[in-house]
Amino acid sequence: MPISKILIANRGEIAVRIINTCRRMHIKTVAVYADADRYAKHVQMADESCHIGSTDLSDSYLNVDKIIAAAKKHGVDAVHPGYGFLSERASFAEALKSAGLIFIGAPVEALNLMGSKSAAKQTMLQADVPCVPGYQDDDQSVNTLQQAANEIGYPVLIKAVAGGGGKGMKIVHAAEDFLNQLSSAKREAMNAFGDDQVILEKYITRPKHIEVQVFADSHGHVVHLFERDCSTQRRYQKIIEEAPAAGLSDATRTDMLNAAIKATQAIDYLGAGTIEFIMDGDDSFYFMEMNTRLQVEHRVTEMITGVDLVEWQIRVAQGEPLPMKQTEIHDKGHAIQVRLYAEDPQNNYLPSTGLLELVKLAQIENSVVDSGVRTSDSVTIHYDPMIAKLVVWAKNRKVCINKMQTILNQSAIFGVKTNMAFLSQLLNNNAFKKHQIYTNSLDNDELDLSTELLPEVIAIYSHHLLKHNTEARAWQQSNGWRVQGEQPLELQLTFLGEEQNHVVSWEEGEYLINGSHHYLPQAKDLCHIHRNQVQVVHNNLRYEFTLPDYEAKTSASNANAIYAPMPGKIIEVKVSAGESVKAGQTVVVMEAMKMELELKVERDAVVEKVFHQQADQVTADAMLVELESS
Repeated sequence: MPISKILIANRGEIAVRIINTCRRMHIKTVAVYADADRYAKHVQMADESCHIGSTDLSDSYLNVDKIIAAAKKHGVDAVHPGYGFLSERASFAEALKSAGLIFIGAPVEALNLMGSKSAAKQTMLQADVPCVPGYQDDDQSVNTLQQAANEIGYPVLIKAVAGGGGKGMKIVHAAEDFLNQLSSAKREAMNAFGDDQVILEKYITRPKHIEVQVFADSHGHVVHLFERDCSTQRRYQKIIEEAPAAGLSDATRTDMLNAAIKATQAIDYLGAGTIEFIMDGDDSFYFMEMNTRLQVEHRVTEMITGVDLVEWQIRVAQGEPLPMKQTEIHDKGHAIQVRLYAEDPQNNYLPSTGLLELVKLAQIENSVVDSGVRTSDSVTIHYDPMIAKLVVWAKNRKVCINKMQTILNQSAIFGVKTNMAFLSQLLNNNAFKKHQIYTNSLDNDELDLSTELLPEVIAIYSHHLLKHNTEARAWQQSNGWRVQGEQPLELQLTFLGEEQNHVVSWEEGEYLINGSHHYLPQAKDLCHIHRNQVQVVHNNLRYEFTLPDYEAKTSASNANAIYAPMPGKIIEVKVSAGESVKAGQTVVVMEAMKMELELKVERDAVVEKVFHQQADQVTADAMLVELESS
């Protein structure tokens, strides 16, 4: 039976992406949404929508009963889970089947089998798929695990059986550290997944993460759609993905693609899946895990093959054979995807929440922007802080990198901090250009991503300001300029937390910066400005700084208070009214975005009043502690 209406049990960019394919296929869509997403992009795009609960995930996007009730209410034929949330939960697939609904995903048996790292590995070993040497048996006694680790040889990787995203994963470098790391891994696994079982694997010190897109139908056909390199990671989270993988020999690629087909056939699979391999320095590769769903990085595969994988998912789910045979699937050119997040790379990558005052995401020929947000939307503490996936295709890898830099250069986001400059630095790094990035390169601080504010950047900003604002000097204070006579101009700014002063003048047809650097901005130099925030692009690198915000400074200096930087929960209040505090002293600890933040005073003072106590939920900018006026 053809599918005519689909409920999308997800949100954000993946929901938008599924809706776009459904529109092209003339299939109606139903969006579900929690309180925080009432006006979200995916809700407005869908043909119908249904409110399913509060921002608490267990009350909305993870609530199977509510999603099934919404599906029945709107008369859908099938449910697409996207990725994350319920996409790999066997109980969800079973509940949909019981309700007479089609699950556009993997079979229940495959979800159960591949959901356990130990069972998955045992299955692959039986199918003669290369696996990392390790221990994956049921005996979880401390002595057995310690002995197995000693036999494998250090370093050893401890992995939670039900894990993902780096949770319950520990690297052990010596036998004397094993028990402490094992306890920590089991504790994390129990908290995150309700299951503290682990497996052990030989830790590969220079690992590459290569994965193969596979697809299977109900008619016995299994194909691959080539491989992706996802080695550019931080803390086990992918940042940049590309297809095909650069630097693979033809023999290794052929063996890996064949192994992926063999792995998929071993579990009687259906739909889209990804076989993830880890590769060491001598081109040996080993099965790591299977993702039984569509991947975030599926777009790069689509770009090199010309295939719409969501369309394939729908067709296979309604019983059709795969649209193409293996001999008909070809790869062409190169594709790169970057994940654009609302986070602060200069502050341990803490998520950045708040209003998206301006979202300008550039598109050029053969590029795709997948985003679930727009200007005036908000990044909240409730969900993953991804803003967009930016994807580009070109005839080869070198041109592809340059095109991605062009997209980043022409894009700008204001209102929250982002990793856009960080992505630009990664793409410009020689290790990335020579495809010598490993999954632990960033965590081991192997890449030099340091930047300093070049005099040329000051000249580019000055040129932009004077070119586009003929009355610049009339509003000098609000834009950071101070006029001393006719010349020069003094620019005050803050870069990477450091306050700087620069002097700019115009001499001999060029800008003179700080009395010694001459520079005339070029056409390829770009400058994005929003209020007191500046983003300058020079030589494919992005520089972000802020100008003095005198109005805000005045407000802050008169406030004499500690405010909540984002919505969250008070964990501890360390002071009381009448208590003296010293500059830099922590007065409140709060939890936001699943992290603890220590809020400190900036000067010696006496506490006037405390407004909140432990366990209170507070909104962004809520006053927490008031200090006596200085």
